[in-house]
Amino acid sequence: MRLLFAAILVLLVMPAAALAQDPVPTPTPTPTPAPEPVLPLGVKAAGLDIGGLPLSEAAARIGLTFSGPMAERYQLRVAGRRANLMLPSIGFVFDPYRTARRANIAARNTPPAADGTVPVDVPLHVTYDGDKLEAFLVKFAKRTRIQPRSATLKMTVRRMILKRARMGWAIDVDAVKEQIDVLLADPHAARVVRFERVRVHPKVNANDLRRRHRTVLTVDRSSFQLRLFRNLKLRRTYGVAVGAPGYETPTGRFSIHNKAVNPAWSAPDEPWAGAYRNEVVEGGSAENPLKARWMGIVGGVGIHGTAAEYSIGTAASHGCIRMRVADVIDLYDQVPVGAAVLIR
Repeated sequence: MRLLFAAILVLLVMPAAALAQDPVPTPTPTPTPAPEPVLPLGVKAAGLDIGGLPLSEAAARIGLTFSGPMAERYQLRVAGRRANLMLPSIGFVFDPYRTARRANIAARNTPPAADGTVPVDVPLHVTYDGDKLEAFLVKFAKRTRIQPRSATLKMTVRRMILKRARMGWAIDVDAVKEQIDVLLADPHAARVVRFERVRVHPKVNANDLRRRHRTVLTVDRSSFQLRLFRNLKLRRTYGVAVGAPGYETPTGRFSIHNKAVNPAWSAPDEPWAGAYRNEVVEGGSAENPLKARWMGIVGGVGIHGTAAEYSIGTAASHGCIRMRVADVIDLYDQVPVGAAVLIR
């Protein structure tokens, strides 16, 4: 009887104990990986046939074929000068796997040919630091540059000394950079690259100076001569009188500020003006010392005709430059306002 009771008790307790245990977890099924893309027949990278290969194998073939050539340095040659472009210095990176992906994308977007192949040939995938490449080219350009030289003009009282301009030569950095950008992705490109310089024009040439100084007057106080230059060539020499001691004609570079025919004379507030002090004597008057023509230079000093032609060749004026009446009339129409005047 006791044995029967114990067996019944065991049967009653066992389901409860089983329910008290932790449930056994159901295993999660492992997802099946997507198949690797296979490049269609006819696909190439930089001329290398990678058609029919899975993406990873295509990348491996690209790397094995081109890693060596793509690591070679370039030598730039310009006008007998050379510079070696070491690719690590510009952060150059060649990526075979991205090249293979590029080929795969291009193949998907290209309709197949009649024979079922996909005619695609993609460039290699490369990256580099454009700023570092430009800095390299700028440095090389400075070594190969011939600076242009502007024309210059040195004025003396006797002649105009014209030094002609010189053409410059330089690398067009932007154009060279574009050309190298293409070469860097081409494993078949020659590693010795020759460039031509372009002309760099000077800012000022001889014709610019001739136009700027079509008419120049020079006054040589020591020899009492006024010279007229047209287009930087001596055209005429005139005898003049200049300022007397104490009333010296000013020296320096000036220009013609104003002109007048038979000008009025505003006598200065100076003792030498005598009875005409602070008075205005009308033009053409016999009492007016400014005869026939006037070409103002600076501070009341100018070029004018004189009745005292005997003074020509001496230091006799109160600062002005005196000329014979016939000479000042001849000169007047040849000298525009703004013409340069050099007095020494």
